[in-house]
Amino acid sequence: MRGIFLSCTAMVAFVSGLLATQVEVQTKPSPTPTAAQSPTPQSSPTLASPTPAVESPQYRPALLGLGPNSVINRINTQGLIKDGQKDASLMFCCSVTKTGEIANTWTYRQTPDSKLLERELVRCLDSTAFVPAIYNRQLVHALFYGTVSFKVVNGKARLRIFANQEAEELKKESNFVGPQPFVGKDSKFEGLHYPDDIVQAPVSGIVELAMKVDANGNLQDLRVVSEEPPLLGFRRAAAEDFRVARFIPAFRDGKPIECSITLPVYYEP
Repeated sequence: MRGIFLSCTAMVAFVSGLLATQVEVQTKPSPTPTAAQSPTPQSSPTLASPTPAVESPQYRPALLGLGPNSVINRINTQGLIKDGQKDASLMFCCSVTKTGEIANTWTYRQTPDSKLLERELVRCLDSTAFVPAIYNRQLVHALFYGTVSFKVVNGKARLRIFANQEAEELKKESNFVGPQPFVGKDSKFEGLHYPDDIVQAPVSGIVELAMKVDANGNLQDLRVVSEEPPLLGFRRAAAEDFRVARFIPAFRDGKPIECSITLPVYYEP
């Protein structure tokens, strides 16, 4: 039996809230009138009550989603065990469109011997759907930063997918969704730009950014902590890409919060 941990209860709260709202606004169909019940020509027709619109939340991060098409339910954990996958973890970033489809996926900071897990994750992400992000009640294209953990406990798979990349949050397995930069009219973020004006040969790079984001998604502070490899333009690229960004704020226990995080930003040719 597969052990599954959804990245945060925020996801369940959002989806449950939407379902509950839909149930509340549904109206029972009126019975077909009999001859005795039918109005006479002089009677005024009964007007149907309008169904109230379901209002979108102010903010919602991109989330893994529920159901058979969610990546958490698509990963073949028994197949991984059969193929010899041992304990492993990796970080990933997904570009999630307004419809919840995945436009691009990057994987990085893999533990040794995690190739099988990485391959299975990418395979599933290629055909899965996320709950799309919302900012100011509008669907937006956002970057989802996640971490996958796979362990074999007493011969059974224990799979976890978290919606953040913070060491302390991952250690506690807390209900925390990290802030997500998004593309839209309320943000000047335009995605990640590889520094090909400096890099002469194809090489991947990773930059750690320390940032503070308030509960409304505004960037309050940003500084570069490290870059690897150095002196190839990745530091500059990350600073330029993110200094103009606005974010879906971080969420803890289903509520937007201010947070300070260290985000690894991965660049590849």
